[in-house]
This record gives sequence, C-alpha cells and structure tokens, in this order.
Amino acid sequence: MKINFLKTAILAVAVSTVVVSCSDDFVDTKFYQDVEQAPLTSLNEVESFERGMYTSMRATAYYGRDYGIFAEVRSDEMYSNGYAGYYNTVYNYTMTSADAYSRDTYRQIYTAVAKANILINTDVNGIKGTESQRDAVRFHIGQAHALRALFFFDLLKLYGQKYTGGTLGIVTPLKYDPKAMQARGTIAENEAQIEADFVKGLQMMEAYPQGAGPLNLSTNAVKALMSRFYLYKKDYAKVRTLVADIANSYQVMPAASYAGSWSSPTQNNSVFELAVGVPGSNGTDSWGYILNYDGYGNVVMEESLYNSYAANDVRKSIIEEIDAEYYIYKYPNLEGTDNIKIVRIEEVLLNGVEAELNGGSATTALNYYNRIITNRGLTAASAVDMTTLKLERAKELVGEGFRLWDLLRWGDAVPRPAGASTNNQLTAFPIPRIETDVAGTLVTANPGYDN
Repeated sequence: MKINFLKTAILAVAVSTVVVSCSDDFVDTKFYQDVEQAPLTSLNEVESFERGMYTSMRATAYYGRDYGIFAEVRSDEMYSNGYAGYYNTVYNYTMTSADAYSRDTYRQIYTAVAKANILINTDVNGIKGTESQRDAVRFHIGQAHALRALFFFDLLKLYGQKYTGGTLGIVTPLKYDPKAMQARGTIAENEAQIEADFVKGLQMMEAYPQGAGPLNLSTNAVKALMSRFYLYKKDYAKVRTLVADIANSYQVMPAASYAGSWSSPTQNNSVFELAVGVPGSNGTDSWGYILNYDGYGNVVMEESLYNSYAANDVRKSIIEEIDAEYYIYKYPNLEGTDNIKIVRIEEVLLNGVEAELNGGSATTALNYYNRIITNRGLTAASAVDMTTLKLERAKELVGEGFRLWDLLRWGDAVPRPAGASTNNQLTAFPIPRIETDVAGTLVTANPGYDN
C-alpha cells in the first residue's frame, strides 16, 4: 500500500495555535505537503491530535453523512429518490473505480487511521510533564487503538469481500509512513487486527482511567463498539458479555423526550457521539440536510416500514409524509449542528437481544427488548424472536447507517432497484483508482468494476 492521498497530506498539528476551550472538539488537524510529522511531546499535543481524529470522523464523507447513508440507500428500509442527484451511483450500483463516493470515504477514513497511528506510536517516555500526564497519554493511546479498530472495521465492511465470495479485506497500516507499500490483508487477518486493537485499547483505557463522557470515547463506548463488531462476526457469547457490562449504565430515551433528543446533545441514552455545533457543522453537506424534506430530501423511508409502526409509537412522530414519500427527522437541524450519534444504548440493547436469542437467555432478550418498546409508548411484549428483532432494529435504527450490514450478516435479501446490475461483486465498493493507479502499488482492485 502507498496511500496516494496521504503522500500529499502529511500530518502536522499546529498545536501552538490551539485555544483550550469548549471549542476544542472542533480543532482540525493541519496538513502540509511533504512535511514529516514530528513526535508528539506533550499531553496537549496528544489531546489536539485526538481531536483531529474526531474531526476526520465528523467529515461529510465519513460519519458526517455518507458512510451511514450508504447502508440506508442499499437496504429495505430507505432509498434514494434521486433528488439533487445524490447517491445515484451507490443506489443504482453504477459505481466505477473513479467514483467520488468511494474515493472520498476511502480517503477520509484512512486519514483518520493515519492520525490514530501517530498517536498509537507515540513514545510515552518522550512526553514532557508529570507521570499523571503520561498516564493520561497512555489512556489516549488506548482510545486511538479502539478508534483504529472502528476505522478498520468500517473500511472492511465497505471495501472488503466478505459478502461477495472473495477473501480479500483491506490494507491495515499500523504506523504512519506515507512511503510504505502494503497489500490488502485477508478478511480473517483484518478481523484479527480489529479485535487486537479493540482489546488493546480497552486494556490501556482501563489500566489508566481518565474521565470520559459521551463526547470523548469511554471504556463503555469501546465495549459498545466491540459488541457491534462481534455481532458482525456472530460471536454471540462475547456480545452477551459486553452488553451485560454496560446495559444498566444508560437509560433508554423515554417516549416524552424521544423527538427532542435528536437535536439535544449528550442525552442519557448516548454512549458515544461526535460534538458538532456551529464550528463543526457540515451545513448543506450534513446528514440531516440529506434526510430532511426542507433540505435535499434525497433519502426517504420505505412506505412498508412506515406502515409497520403502531399509531401510538412515538418514533412515528419524527416521520413526515409529503407527496407519498416519508421523511425521517433524525438530525432535524438544517444547519447540520446536531451532534452525530455513534452509539446509542438502544443499539447496544438490540445487539444484546440478538445475542441472547442465539444461545443465551430468552428472559434477558425479552428484558432488553421491553426496555426499548415500553419507552416508545408501546405495551410490554410477552416474547421476542428473531423476526420481531429484525423489524425492531429497522424501526429503532432507521436512518442511522446499520441496515445494509444487518441484512448482509443475516443472509437476508438486499433489494436492488429496477434495472440495477445483479452482480453480487458490486456489493463491495470499488477500491479507488487513486489507490490502484499508484506506481508499484500492491493493492488489488475489487472485481466487477470498469469492465
């Protein structure tokens, strides 16, 4: 691998200009042509670099919009109506290796990986300050391990061949070196690296605990993300353990507060979210703008899903029917200032329901399930099964970027629009040409494109 875009995006953080305030969450990392990154030597530099990771995550091409939308428009719960021309190539399976969606998301996630790698490879002994400050650095290095695991996991889902009959995954660089060449690993190798990063990150964060709330990756957030990863791997025993560890640490959003929670930051159901606000807003390029009717209104709910909600289900209150299309108002602020929800406790509980239904306790599964539906204005159920769980994940998590991955790991049908190619190889995004055209590259393309 020689990530072409990183060759011209060498990381150098201008930490001397950082103002320590509530706006720290919006500090971006600066990039300069062919300037090697100097070692980080202070806790302040480390913290600024960490904020740079969050900035990369918040970008439009990653969690700021596109990554989540990809999994919605290729699912049975939402679709792209073509308004304003967004997501047509993704929805219609007409991408090429030069496609901007594939290229920009690849670039953005690997930029986040590069930042994580610089943090991970920081020499703690070279950090100036007290031992408690060096312990804080160790905690931040643990966070970087866990976030790198998430970045690799997201790349693997999008570009790996797990669901297309192949064995190749992604490139997993473990240190920052813009001149390095590295080939794609196998899916098994990638999954082993993701697991190792999660485990290492959690161990370091627990060994050197620091205060961390929903706007700063906590040990509970790492466990929640690990439950997502192990669910993908169908390692249900580990999911059960992880969910049990944190299930009672958060409250499911009550029915009376549900609608307002989407525009209110750091609610009691938030395990991990990205701070946005005015300084970090993506504006018309935000997730909310693509969903809202008064924005681009490009990604809308399937009528069948809308009809599955009971009349008294509070989740129906944030869905609006206009001209026979159904718009969901998660992230309702058109300026794009709403915080981005990475993990809510509702997702974690649904992970737990599924894991308990696969070799665990039916009683525990029902308890998790009822914690959600009774806080949506519905009557407690007497039983829950996989059919019910699949529909509940759609109703609770719609618009948040999960559904395609759910359908694929269940082995359920993934719908394609009329006239779209039926080539299953196109399930994996193309490896961008900016990667495969680099002289001497070891990275092979995904089949099915540019033929």
